[in-house]
Amino acid sequence: MPQFVNDDSRLMTAVPALQQNRHRQVLAEVVRAYIETGEPVSSRTIVRMHAEPLSSATIRNIMADLEDEGLLYQPHTSAGRVPTASAYRFYVEQIAAQATPRTEDREWIRRELDAATTPEGMMERASNVLAAVSRGLGIIVSPPLSRTLVEHMRFLLLPDGRVLVVLVTSGGMTRDKCIRPERAFLQPELDRIAEYLNSHYPRWTLEAICADLEAQLERDRERYEKLATSALMLCDPKLLGEDAERVVYIGGAAQFAAAAEFQNQEQLGELLTTIEERDRLVALLSGCIEGPEPVHVELGVEKMSNAGKHLALVSAPYSSGQQARRGDQAQGTLGILGPMRMHYERVITVVALMSQFFSEESKGDKLP
Repeated sequence: MPQFVNDDSRLMTAVPALQQNRHRQVLAEVVRAYIETGEPVSSRTIVRMHAEPLSSATIRNIMADLEDEGLLYQPHTSAGRVPTASAYRFYVEQIAAQATPRTEDREWIRRELDAATTPEGMMERASNVLAAVSRGLGIIVSPPLSRTLVEHMRFLLLPDGRVLVVLVTSGGMTRDKCIRPERAFLQPELDRIAEYLNSHYPRWTLEAICADLEAQLERDRERYEKLATSALMLCDPKLLGEDAERVVYIGGAAQFAAAAEFQNQEQLGELLTTIEERDRLVALLSGCIEGPEPVHVELGVEKMSNAGKHLALVSAPYSSGQQARRGDQAQGTLGILGPMRMHYERVITVVALMSQFFSEESKGDKLP
């Protein structure tokens, strides 16, 4: 079951109407109908959907009870009902979280990502797949640089004295950054440092490499000082600009901005600002890393203030590469930021599948 942000775990007991099975069934049907059509749901629609033969008057009374409890509201006196955020929360927790992945979605994800010829291409395809199931943004965030498993590194001296640091990660992606070290280097020295690091620290994180080099200095400063100090200078994630180097892939921005929920220009402007400021997207998805559940669901994204109250975030962490010899697995995040009216059963299962695919792919395995 997904983990919820600001979830009231006592919702079922605190809301008397939800203690009745018939009321729960009707609420789920209203949410499902509204997700499908985007139109206020009438009692006649629920009569047709409901398995038990009930009159329109009975359904209207149940819907009135749900409205009194703040689970539905009526935009106009002559209109049907629309679910509130609490109704979506009930629906996701009690209904959508029980969904199982569709075989066609599993095959679609595998087919799309297997067609990618580069790690970057796979990230782009993944973000587009996530966007396609949600009418929202599909977002993939790479792990932080300090916790990325490094397969190979190289240092190239530039004419102005700066050094180009080239890192090849365990997933085959190349990350590079120009730095200006505290002292001058010659290329042969840079080559020796790279050779030492590549031979002693295969598939280690930068964080773990730096910790081990510092430990060597503590044990035998006289022996290791020159090499370890220079290597620490070149591998320091802070010097490499760790925060700026998290790679973010976004799919579906155009369709998201065109959604009916964002006709308000102020909210649309805030939404577009969030898309452009990628560090804000990283912050939005970071909450799922610490959660105990495989999929994290946030209904009403508070970090986005005005525009966020109409949005839902469904996200999951993924492990990039096998566990390093020293240090934990690097974790990235992926997810969907979209209108609160989305097909949660499919969105939750696709996010879970994508997380599984990324984690298994980075270990050299495939989805079953």
